[in-house]
Amino acid sequence: MSPHHSLIILARGGYAARGVLYLIIGIFALLAATDSTKPKDSHNSLEALLSQPFGYFLVGLMVAGLLVFAAWRVLQATRDVDHHGKNLKGLIIRTGLLAGGLVNGALAFFALGLLISGIGSSGNSGGQTKDWLARLLSWEHSNVLVYVIALIPLGVGIAHIIKGWKATFEKYFEADEDVMRYVRPVSRFGLIARGVVFIEIAVLLAVSGSAYQAMDPPGMKEALDALQNFPAGWLVLMLMAFGLIAFSVYSFSEAFWRKINMEVPGVSRA
Repeated sequence: MSPHHSLIILARGGYAARGVLYLIIGIFALLAATDSTKPKDSHNSLEALLSQPFGYFLVGLMVAGLLVFAAWRVLQATRDVDHHGKNLKGLIIRTGLLAGGLVNGALAFFALGLLISGIGSSGNSGGQTKDWLARLLSWEHSNVLVYVIALIPLGVGIAHIIKGWKATFEKYFEADEDVMRYVRPVSRFGLIARGVVFIEIAVLLAVSGSAYQAMDPPGMKEALDALQNFPAGWLVLMLMAFGLIAFSVYSFSEAFWRKINMEVPGVSRA
């Protein structure tokens, strides 16, 4: 098997791993719409998966898939395999891809820590994270840093909503209309739903920026919890859960039908 073909298989495996992760989060969020004790973020979802039969094997597959997906995102950003270019729009997109790679890589190492040390020791790593945040946020005017960081999920969220609304993802798909007429609406819903969650994370960061303390920064769990606190919050959370499940379908669709352009310098097609 050529290096070119191997990279394509690995990239598709990464998209599939992301699909599995968001499917798990979406299912737990759906359950949480009627039971607030259910986990709703990626970390708790991985911990819950680990407690299931064959959990360690499944999380191990997830680690491999997320690492591959992170590497693919970095490759997309640094080698511009999708030809976004070096203009302002292209650089913004590539920066977002790089950030996505780093986030997925961090999540993979978190899951790897669960496998190596067990869930009990993951609490210690959380304590270390809080200590690191305490030192970082002890600086004067550290709230400005929080505002700057909030721009990242804000930009990602807006990009997802635009991508879903305009269905610009279609140009990267190699599927006929019989497939796309089902993939298109589900993918649009999933991208918009994920965009809403990221924008809410940005808002939570911005709102807390003026009085930010040494605590874990808000993430998907806090965003979904906030939705649940809305009037008819269970219905809003259920809608968003279906959206995250739809995003998992979009990820699986990318695993099957996305164009994987691997014209990368130093990687032979032969």
